[in-house]
Amino acid sequence: MKTGQTLLSQGIIALRQKDSDIEQLIAPRSEEIISLLDRYLKEIQLFNPAYSLVAVNDTEELVIKHILDSLAPLGIISRLITGLCTTNPPRIADAGSGAGLPGIPLAAAMPKCDFTLIERMGRRAGFLWNTKAVLGLSNITVEEEELEKTAGGRFSLVTFRAFKPLEPKLLTALFNTCAEGGVIAAYKGRREKIEQEMAPLKNSRWQWEALPYSVPFLDEERHLLIIRTAKLPISN
Repeated sequence: MKTGQTLLSQGIIALRQKDSDIEQLIAPRSEEIISLLDRYLKEIQLFNPAYSLVAVNDTEELVIKHILDSLAPLGIISRLITGLCTTNPPRIADAGSGAGLPGIPLAAAMPKCDFTLIERMGRRAGFLWNTKAVLGLSNITVEEEELEKTAGGRFSLVTFRAFKPLEPKLLTALFNTCAEGGVIAAYKGRREKIEQEMAPLKNSRWQWEALPYSVPFLDEERHLLIIRTAKLPISN
């Protein structure tokens, strides 16, 4: 069985080979990023039994389905941020951060962006504060707060994984946290399920597109669902 660090290393090599923007971001700091993510993996494994951070305990599944999945659309996210330029440095929120996924892996790979991890549950927020200190990630801020109660108008991009299905009330709360022209990026699975989820929002004030990405060692369909206000054009 491969160790967590070995899987992380091989997975990051695979991601670098698939996307030139990921290669550009990671190549100069590859060993540092792998070391940070390996320490992060150990923190999750240490606290997961007590805090129920993720629904898996198997190291391989944790690395592939959570950490590498968080990093896999890094190139898409980097290009989005470059096109938005709504704040300097770019400010990204991880809504309902939980164990810090995808916020912590993205922050490790994007040190020039400021990340705010929004988490309403006290124990999980405590885990995030502790992990920030352990990893020494100065580009992370933790907010223990309901999404609807966070200060608005701050973020170029708001991203999340494993969140409840999108609906108008939730989308309104997410967009309220965005700076003008900000974008929502949701980690999702099969295209068919995305279309079913978004069907009730047809002809609404939001536009969406689902951009496919692949996760190393995972044979599952994955998409990054990009949502903008309808007045803004969508482009790759």
